[in-house]
Amino acid sequence: MDNFFDNQRILQLIWKRKFHFVLIGAIAVVLSAIFSGPAFITPKFKSTARLYPTNIWTMSDESETEQMLEILNSNDIKFRMFDSFDLAKVYDIKKDDPQYITYMLGEYNTNVSTGKTEYETAEISVLDEDPQRASDMCDSIISFFNQKVQELHKTKEKEMVDITGKQLDRKYTELKGYENQLDSIREKYGIISYNNQVDEITRGYMNALAAGRGSAGDTKKIEQLYDNFSKEGSRAYMLENKYNKTIQVIDSLSIVYDTYLTEYEKEITYSHVVEYPFPADKKAYPVRWLIVAFTTLSAVFFALLVFLVLDYRKKD
Repeated sequence: MDNFFDNQRILQLIWKRKFHFVLIGAIAVVLSAIFSGPAFITPKFKSTARLYPTNIWTMSDESETEQMLEILNSNDIKFRMFDSFDLAKVYDIKKDDPQYITYMLGEYNTNVSTGKTEYETAEISVLDEDPQRASDMCDSIISFFNQKVQELHKTKEKEMVDITGKQLDRKYTELKGYENQLDSIREKYGIISYNNQVDEITRGYMNALAAGRGSAGDTKKIEQLYDNFSKEGSRAYMLENKYNKTIQVIDSLSIVYDTYLTEYEKEITYSHVVEYPFPADKKAYPVRWLIVAFTTLSAVFFALLVFLVLDYRKKD
């Protein structure tokens, strides 16, 4: 075995068996060319799309492109693709098979791939026997991505619309309660606006007393109003402040509510498509020259090992 892999011996053997190697190589080329043909391996066509994410909320330390890939690879989109293109029929998988989902995901992941390019674009690649279907699948993945992100956003925005809407309803109820109490005070005690009336009522009452018209009709009215302010003024003042503050809160909540409602109702896309898919006019799989080259080299190398063993035993 010391000289089994001797270079000179190997070269001599190759020269000695050169016709055998040529014949083996030729047979390997012919057979690999035949068995890699469409009669044995169904050719597949490739469609590719590249897109940038946009209008996506950053929810973690991941980049927007990485978050886009997470959604593109989600089972939700895969299941939509299964139904939209009847992929069970395309992949020849029975729906009543106990491992239907496992087989479908395996085939889908083999034929559909996503990745990130060096320029931070997300790339979608689809292999299929039908070039038009491969292109349509690429388009649908992009469409389903936009729908999925929109669903995620709308779910969150709907929550905020509901929350702010309930807060507004509560504040309007509070405002109506303050308004009813103030109307009662105005009607019963004549206190229309505490801040605007209190100074004038006090001044008029003091002037009437100073003028010695304590028994006059106008003075009686002023005195009655003054008494009303003394009894109900603080309550009216408190209600007016609460009423005004509630209006301010309602104004702020209305702005927030309108903002979330606008976000919820708008229809936008969440990707910029840099490269649209199209039906390929040349198959991408299998790569016949690579199969032929690999098969031929493997056959020749295996033949070399066999000849070395035979030669070694012969000399022994």
